[in-house]
Amino acid sequence: MTVLDIIEKRYSVRGYEDRPVEDEKLQQVLKAAQLAPTGVNSQAFKIYVIDTKKHEQKLREVYDNDWFVEAPIVLAVVSKANDAWTRPWDLENLNEIDATIVMDHMILTATELGLGTCYIGAFHERPLIELLDLSEEYHPVLLTPLGYPDAKPRETTRKSIEELVEYI
Repeated sequence: MTVLDIIEKRYSVRGYEDRPVEDEKLQQVLKAAQLAPTGVNSQAFKIYVIDTKKHEQKLREVYDNDWFVEAPIVLAVVSKANDAWTRPWDLENLNEIDATIVMDHMILTATELGLGTCYIGAFHERPLIELLDLSEEYHPVLLTPLGYPDAKPRETTRKSIEELVEYI
């Protein structure tokens, strides 16, 4: 399977089997995060592997959808802006971009392994900070459930290449 095949196969999974994720597969997903490129290789992030059954009530405060807590695991990517690279000419800190790249690597690897995921950025930050016991230097960026899909992809449309790309 090529990378493009994996990208085409990936979809936002909104239903999960009651089945654990094998540690071998979880470790491959986490390895993908470790290998993700970050600004000047700062790796200014942490990944939290959250046991959904153990923390279901608190996770519902973070993102209240039944399918979110069906997966056995929720992965949280948090960034540490003070350790991330900042462009010197405009002082743009890349911590959230780096964290997004990390999540993308994990999600594509999960897809290759037959696991389902769903990018979640619209979550309630305060209960997640409490659950993870984050210090002020860390900022939650993205979440995804991780498990075996029990839902089919929804129909989506994509803009054409011509609408998205400009050649100059």
